[in-house]
Amino acid sequence: MSFDAPFIHAGLRGLTRLPRREGSAGAVQWRWEWAVLPTLVGTIPAFYIELLAPGGNVLASLLYGLAAGAVAAGLWHTGMHTGNAPRHVRHNTFDTLLALFLLLSAALPASTGSGLALTLRGFAAAFTLLRLMWSLQPAVRRGSLAWLLLLALAVLGSCGVGFWWLEPRAHTLGDGLWLAFTTAATVGYGDIVPTTPASKIFAVFVVLLGFAVLSLVTAAIAAMWVETQERRMERDILHDLHRQMQGLRDDIAALRRDRNDPPDGD
Repeated sequence: MSFDAPFIHAGLRGLTRLPRREGSAGAVQWRWEWAVLPTLVGTIPAFYIELLAPGGNVLASLLYGLAAGAVAAGLWHTGMHTGNAPRHVRHNTFDTLLALFLLLSAALPASTGSGLALTLRGFAAAFTLLRLMWSLQPAVRRGSLAWLLLLALAVLGSCGVGFWWLEPRAHTLGDGLWLAFTTAATVGYGDIVPTTPASKIFAVFVVLLGFAVLSLVTAAIAAMWVETQERRMERDILHDLHRQMQGLRDDIAALRRDRNDPPDGD
């Protein structure tokens, strides 16, 4: 198996997307993504479940452990199909570090009583966010404006639910959605603000996600307008070209008539 496939980076040089062909290591990697992505999404509530539980939480540790196992198993299984698993692991240091951080997050004591545990779980959350963005990159890159708008609404809606759960001043889901939108857009009206450590940490990730999804939507709208202008220019150029070609045909036809018709008096 050749490792000439291009790297796609997400924060660190160490993630490889293999070509997806039937029966290849890339196909195995693609199938594992369907198992890895849900477990990574599950670590997002796990971070806050554990943070809100003074003595730790078994469910949070279980979610972290499942994610670590899925990442490690997918990495090694894909590597086995390349014919050189250790080399594949070396080419995917990001997933190796992610699995390590997730495993530590499952084993460490409660974050409320350990600053080190909270820091390491924060690193795990950041790596998880980058990994999710890397996995969704092909779908986002090929997505239409409608798809990106739907993605933005889903992200902001999830963030709204998160604020409703974590922030005591967000009494309703509407308050949570409003706080999510003002945080993601970095407006900051000040009517509702994060007040607890959990909601403040959550707000940091909401800002990062807001930058990402709102930038994608803005870029898609701008691209749509540019594409419209380009099509209009192409249409005008083609119309002018057709007009000039028709004039050229008329000139050629006139020359042929002059050549075939003898002058008067001959």
